[in-house]
Amino acid sequence: MTQHPGDICQDLLKAARDAGADAADAIVLQGSSVSVEVRKGALEHAERSEDADLGLRVLLGQRQALVSSSDMRPEALRMMAERAVAMAREAPEDPFCGLADASDLAADVSVDALDLADPADPPSPEALMQDALAAEAAAMAVDGVSQVSDAAAGYGEHRVHLAASNGFSGGYTRTGRSLSCVAISGTGTGMERDYDGDSRTYQSDLRKPHEIGRLAAERAVSLQGARKPQTGTFSVLFDERISSSLIGHLMAACNGSSVARGASWLKDGLETQVLPEGLSLTEDPHRPRVSGSRPFDAEGLPTRRRLVVDNGVLTGWTLDLASARKLGMSSTGNATRGVSSPPSPSSWNLSLTQGAVSRADLMRDMGTGLLVTSMIGSTINPNTGDYSRGASGFWVENGEIAYPVNECTIAGNLRDMLLRIIPANDARANLSRVVPSLLIEGMTLAGN
Repeated sequence: MTQHPGDICQDLLKAARDAGADAADAIVLQGSSVSVEVRKGALEHAERSEDADLGLRVLLGQRQALVSSSDMRPEALRMMAERAVAMAREAPEDPFCGLADASDLAADVSVDALDLADPADPPSPEALMQDALAAEAAAMAVDGVSQVSDAAAGYGEHRVHLAASNGFSGGYTRTGRSLSCVAISGTGTGMERDYDGDSRTYQSDLRKPHEIGRLAAERAVSLQGARKPQTGTFSVLFDERISSSLIGHLMAACNGSSVARGASWLKDGLETQVLPEGLSLTEDPHRPRVSGSRPFDAEGLPTRRRLVVDNGVLTGWTLDLASARKLGMSSTGNATRGVSSPPSPSSWNLSLTQGAVSRADLMRDMGTGLLVTSMIGSTINPNTGDYSRGASGFWVENGEIAYPVNECTIAGNLRDMLLRIIPANDARANLSRVVPSLLIEGMTLAGN
């Protein structure tokens, strides 16, 4: 695509006006990526892709319609706009749709401080393959590893530009570099697998391949001889790798779209205690070199740092314009969208208050219970918060790991669980969700 994404957005807006739209917004997403997978010391799969997609939303009064395409030709843009306007004329009225007021738009869309794109040259496919091979070799060098199911490396560069008839226009570029390894220990029915990986904005921040491969292998070997744990009520320690899922469930319940529909177990929870006193949950979309950072949301509103939970108390919902209007509130600047969907609320970078002790300290204090390192499946009732998930990890006795476990289920109620979390101090600061290992006492385990 030789034309700048901002120019394409403006051409779409002009086409929408010419077709009779009262208002419109347009988004262009452009990206390129390359990925490689290796197996048994040789290239298994390689893929390169380039794509450019655009979406147009038009409004006729309180009616709206969306169309998308990958065709950038002027005649295609005109046909898109005409089709969108024709669809809007037949759409039902939505009293909550509409663009942002011009006075509320993000005035400064500079992205330099966010450091979202690595200025270094993209890695070559050969360099990606060598990283994947190094990770695989490191995993295979660990005693007990029978095979590496896959080792993969990838790089991507993505551009986004948003413009609207209310005067907003802004865009940014984002890069991402990743490396992962999945190791398998044992053979036949005794096989166990585990993984490690890293994903960063900057290539220079990525962890070394040998470290990723070795850790994946050590984790897989440590699971050998896994068996079902006891059934009963025990403490459960959620490892840092999966503890952020609990915060994800909390944020899903705080989503303004769910709250407006009445489909949230927290719908009456505003200004109530949802986490233990002393714990806060912060959203910060302006953290440099982090995948969830962005200078504006999908409706052109400025993103901002906010306390979702302050000293244990829920302070507000996650809102886009439509959900905010339904609830009689103001948007929190959390709209996201694709080329074929209207805006919807979503959370950005999240950080939970860390504890004062290590994961080992929490494990020692829990006495007997389960250290969860992996979860599969999910039964979450969005209306009641009832929680049930398959889990595997390690059985802990007298504060020390006794043996690996699998094929068990942990259950509880999210409202009660979140009020009892005890955090460790091991959260990784580079992640979009900075959440440490979390201990919850008195959960139900179903095993033997």
